Amino acid sequence: MRQEVERCAKAIELAGEGKKVAVICSGDPGIYAMAGLVFEILRAKDIEMDVEVVPGIAALNASASRLGAPLMHDFAAISLSDLLTPWEMIEKRLEAAASADFVIVIYNPKSKGRPEHIMKARDIILKHRPAQTPVGIVRAATRNEEEIIITNLGNLPGHKIDMQSTVIIGNSMTFAWKDKMVTPRGYGNKYKI
Repeated sequence: MRQEVERCAKAIELAGEGKKVAVICSGDPGIYAMAGLVFEILRAKDIEMDVEVVPGIAALNASASRLGAPLMHDFAAISLSDLLTPWEMIEKRLEAAASADFVIVIYNPKSKGRPEHIMKARDIILKHRPAQTPVGIVRAATRNEEEIIITNLGNLPGHKIDMQSTVIIGNSMTFAWKDKMVTPRGYGNKYKI
């Protein structure tokens, strides 16, 4: 962590020397990862180079699959890390997503340096959602140490959340059923199911 610029710059340097290079990161390289940084560096240094971005499974996809089907309708992904984005902007994004009834996927929910951000986010969302709104917490999705919790906004403070956790907060239609979290897309409003 915090050596992303150096890693990407070194990869570009080695590729410029004619070597085949891969920049490896967890999840999908284009979602809170390093694909964008590679392109930013190339642009800043005015370097033309072929870059192939190979998609991966993003934490939101892996976590959603473990929870059931919480992302069946519109959603917003928001990182609570204020290392690169000011906290005031994160608050605005949380407020906008919550008021627009998006399912909200929270990345980087809690770290040693900012343990309070997940509770601040919860408080913002509670202004627009009832405490009974389903919440899924998936820690280390698809890994050996994976943990899956389905709770609600009101009970969120009582659960273990860390940097390996992805938190998915339902919208006004999301429900929990048989250890699953589901956000209806609207089929029931149009068709008999």
